[in-house]
Amino acid sequence: MITSDIKTKLIKIVGSENFDDSNAGRLVYSYDATPQFQSMPDGVISPRNTKEISEIVRICLKHNIPIVPRGSGTNLCAGTCPTEGGLVILFKHMNRILEIDEENLTVTVQPGVITLDMINEVESRGLFYPPDPSSMKISTIGGNINENSGGLRGLKYGVTRDYVIALEIVLANGDIIRTGGKLAKDVAGYDLTRLFVGSEGTLGIITEATLKLIPMPETKKTILALYQDLEAAARSVSKMIASKIIPTTLEFLDQPTLQVVEDFAKIGLPTNVQAVLLIEQDGPSEVVERDIKRISEVCAAENAISVQVAESEEQAMALRTARRSALSALARLKPTTILEDATVPRSEIAKMVRAINEIANKYQVNICTFGHAGDGNLHPTCLTDSRNQEEIERVEKAFAEIFEKAIELGGTITGEHGVGVMKAPYLELKLGKEGIAAMKAIKTALDPNNIMNPGKVFAKESRKRVVVTR
Repeated sequence: MITSDIKTKLIKIVGSENFDDSNAGRLVYSYDATPQFQSMPDGVISPRNTKEISEIVRICLKHNIPIVPRGSGTNLCAGTCPTEGGLVILFKHMNRILEIDEENLTVTVQPGVITLDMINEVESRGLFYPPDPSSMKISTIGGNINENSGGLRGLKYGVTRDYVIALEIVLANGDIIRTGGKLAKDVAGYDLTRLFVGSEGTLGIITEATLKLIPMPETKKTILALYQDLEAAARSVSKMIASKIIPTTLEFLDQPTLQVVEDFAKIGLPTNVQAVLLIEQDGPSEVVERDIKRISEVCAAENAISVQVAESEEQAMALRTARRSALSALARLKPTTILEDATVPRSEIAKMVRAINEIANKYQVNICTFGHAGDGNLHPTCLTDSRNQEEIERVEKAFAEIFEKAIELGGTITGEHGVGVMKAPYLELKLGKEGIAAMKAIKTALDPNNIMNPGKVFAKESRKRVVVTR
């Protein structure tokens, strides 16, 4: 609860224009992109620098006020929904690219920088930041770091974690620490940088990040492979990797997703096939040519009915854009779109795709599947209506079985969406009681009063989608 006295202290730090506790202002930040979660914060604050954040945190600690750091709200696990009220911290004033260091191949940014804006800026200098979440047009670097976001290029280049080399963080007691540096090697003490990447705002507030860059690839080519057999497409993924080819992008879309995406994007995607693989390779031109030839051979050997190489960069860009629009396209069809995230070893992709279809049929729910097949990260997406409680219960049971199947196949409950509230009840499936206890020990050590994004990651009850109000 933010009393008038606390409000006065907060306004003294940031100015009245940067604090909002009106009903309208609070409503805007009462939810994120996760369906069926909403909770009103007690206030919304927009600090202008790290010092102000430190002062805000000290006030919240003293009065036991929950803090929820928030980017653009594209989160899909209710990780930025203020389910226990408190203060939402925005970074709209901390949105600058501070430095691009071409000698050390790094970029230093504030957390509110839009991902695509940063990517465009570094690419204008012939440099490359590979992580490319589908939300990159609106997501922020701070949000990407807190969720350890992935993207289409994750197979070859890795995820956000692999490019964060230094952080500035405000801890739960208001202390400011710096981790890492512009270093190729650094083994001084615990790897605190990696600890905070993917911590979902539960350990501290990231106020600055230094990210690794690499040289821009010389060239790239894109392939669209068409299949009338879902499992043949999945087998192609495994065979490609087994052939020691690591494409930049290796994406999977099933027929229901294809139909919806084509209706949305209208770029001439085939809708009379069961699945497509969107494959891209980059690098030196001779390597790209060799790999594209071998990839085409693998797809043909696994009964692809067509393997088409994009004739121009414009055509390739249209294909990539269409894939990135999958969620937006699907969301038009039903009042509620539940996009989930399950990851298995690449070799188990075929089994996982088959299991998703069988589970959907078992519970008579509509699930479209697409995702980053090259790294085993699938996004089964259910089109439903939250007002139909009976159907929602079937949806819940279906996803529970999907997560259990992913674990059974050696996978995990989330590859890039995070745990938040949505996946918390399943975390023990992956980590076991001992793993949960170890994580709680870290949380308690760094945030003993549990003010940093409370209610996230650690489950309080069995999984259910609910609307929480204050």
